[in-house]
Amino acid sequence: MLYDFEYLDDSICQKIAFKQVTENDDELIHKWMNEEHVHPFWNLNITLKAFKSHLKKALADKHQSLYLGFLDGQAVSYWEAYWVKGDVVEKAYTAHPYDQGVHLLLGEKRYLGKGYSLPLLRAMVRFQFQVNDTKKIVAEPDIRNEKMIHVFKKCGFKPIKPIELPDKTGLLMFCERKEFEGRWHV
Repeated sequence: MLYDFEYLDDSICQKIAFKQVTENDDELIHKWMNEEHVHPFWNLNITLKAFKSHLKKALADKHQSLYLGFLDGQAVSYWEAYWVKGDVVEKAYTAHPYDQGVHLLLGEKRYLGKGYSLPLLRAMVRFQFQVNDTKKIVAEPDIRNEKMIHVFKKCGFKPIKPIELPDKTGLLMFCERKEFEGRWHV
């Protein structure tokens, strides 16, 4: 399989990879959206037909790229990497034209609680920072999602402030390139 990004993570001794989502991935992502640990934060536990329509629209949105995340070839996660400019989040702070944001979910239950969230997030941020002009990655996890907020902090994201979004109250968090590269010796 051809990936858009691959990285061997020494901390877990596994290859992390990302490939862009296609409409053929709809059933897998729909399954994940209906998992008990996912749907309270994503609110996409809808019918497969409705989800297919949602995914088709999301794939057509040129301000974001959707990815499946893999551990040693096994699809385990879903990612949305987006440009802050043109997103509702840009109203929450003074955004730079190349700021990017990230949304994620670890879909496969058997990978929960095993320490994979941080290496996966770290790999995605590394992937996003391949755009040389990007100096900041933004996240706005649901303020109730303490586990993911903890993972974002461990990765190098700093909490900024709570923000009201159309579908949630999020915690605006920033990961600055210099902080990330210093922390992870990139």
